[in-house]
Amino acid sequence: MTTRNPTAFLKEEYQELVKQSIDWRPRVLQSASQPHAKYDGKEVLMFCSNNYLGLTTHPKMKKAMIEATEKYGTGSGSVRPIAGNMELHIQLEKRIAKFKGVESALAYMSGFATNQGLTPTLAGPGDIIISDELNHGSIIDGVRLTKAERGIYKHTDMGDLEKVLKEADKKYKKICLITDGVFSMDGDIAPLDKIVPLAEEFGAMVYVDDAHGEGVLGKDYSGKGAVDHFQMQGRVHIEMGTFSKAFGVVGGFAAGIEDLRNYALNKSRSWLLSGTHSPGTVAACIAALDVVDTEKQHVKNLWENTRYFKKELQSLGFDIGRSVTPITPAMCGESAKAQELSKKLWDQGVYALPIVFPMVARDKARIRNMIMASMTKDDLNKALAAYEKAGKALKII
Repeated sequence: MTTRNPTAFLKEEYQELVKQSIDWRPRVLQSASQPHAKYDGKEVLMFCSNNYLGLTTHPKMKKAMIEATEKYGTGSGSVRPIAGNMELHIQLEKRIAKFKGVESALAYMSGFATNQGLTPTLAGPGDIIISDELNHGSIIDGVRLTKAERGIYKHTDMGDLEKVLKEADKKYKKICLITDGVFSMDGDIAPLDKIVPLAEEFGAMVYVDDAHGEGVLGKDYSGKGAVDHFQMQGRVHIEMGTFSKAFGVVGGFAAGIEDLRNYALNKSRSWLLSGTHSPGTVAACIAALDVVDTEKQHVKNLWENTRYFKKELQSLGFDIGRSVTPITPAMCGESAKAQELSKKLWDQGVYALPIVFPMVARDKARIRNMIMASMTKDDLNKALAAYEKAGKALKII
């Protein structure tokens, strides 16, 4: 009889993560997600939430959620293709399309589910999907599920992208080019003004994951995302977005032409086989789009805070990498050093999360600061003072 322990690897591999200081130890949130939050019984300044615009506590959104729950109940009772396709879902999708300035949209359970479920339907044998080397893990997983070939280009390197496109043009029937709009670890923006014309030259479909651009980027503080930022409407075929970040709720979507919606709702298994959001959640998503459209001050405040924090953090001597968005890294190098910096900040009442391998390269560990519109100048200054003290103690600055 075997003496094999079938679960031994679980503990062994976890202990190895701990040894390398690359394990996750999630704290417990005991309040609303806002600049002054309570974690593990401690009042701290929140510098690691994706709640960019501070909308999780917006009164219009809470009111919409309560009213929808009272009218429709807590759930739809089924997946949408069978019996759970509520009028609220249709209203949300029409509202998304209006917000993005496109024909149609399809709402998913999450941004991850959108990428993982839609990407595999877009290409198969004889096709190729071309992806930026630093694309989000949900894109990577979606690409892995396809039977298409894969082409990877160096991060935002247009010369390398052109080379990959030229090779693909000779060999494959369909070419699908996928990129993040805003890269979630570094806070830089994909140069869509250069990517889109290159894709058009080779007849490639363009798919932009704008999870961190929605509600953040856009012409004249529109919050409509990276495509609007570069004024590329009508030239990007698929805009993927999420409600779990700047919009302060949860859920993902794909927006584009009506043919995209019809195709995806018949082909995408993460949509076909997933339960739906609660009516209250859907109503809050609709309200969030209304708020971003009508209350521009949230986006303006976000960028005012972002510019101030970046400038002051750099003046202290911190390296913020290539960030040009509210995602503001404080580069540390070694994973253990990033973990230690995070601990010292926590001791001073600032919750800022370390990002370590494998989410970033082994020598690129950092604290990732997420700036919020609802932060005050005093909040930012308190965090900067903590960074100065901790950074000097660890000889980072």
